[in-house]
Amino acid sequence: MVTAPDDPSRPLFGTPGTAPAPAKLAPEPMTALQAFFHALNLLLPGLLLGLIAAGLAKLLWRQALRGVALARLAAWGAGAAVLASLAGLVLVGRDGAMLTYLAMVLACAAALLVAGFGGRREA
Repeated sequence: MVTAPDDPSRPLFGTPGTAPAPAKLAPEPMTALQAFFHALNLLLPGLLLGLIAAGLAKLLWRQALRGVALARLAAWGAGAAVLASLAGLVLVGRDGAMLTYLAMVLACAAALLVAGFGGRREA
């Protein structure tokens, strides 16, 4: 048996089956900086999804979306994706559910469709 260097009577790796009980720690309150990053991590996937999807839409439908600003498309897509993320958090009860991500993609696509092509009439 290998023993600890400071106490030869104590085994270094513990005795099998005698694991110490985990310490119960009270949760520490979140600081303002931690709360900021926590909220940022909640909103960032929707914001990035809206920005990337708007850029790809402008690339794919270059002629059809020529008169629509990239900022308008990104704002609509990101806004819809963030709202879907918040709705998923409320309905599912936690962040990061696959159903929420599906709702974010569908909401972003619908918002890009409305912002890019909605209200236009082809002559």
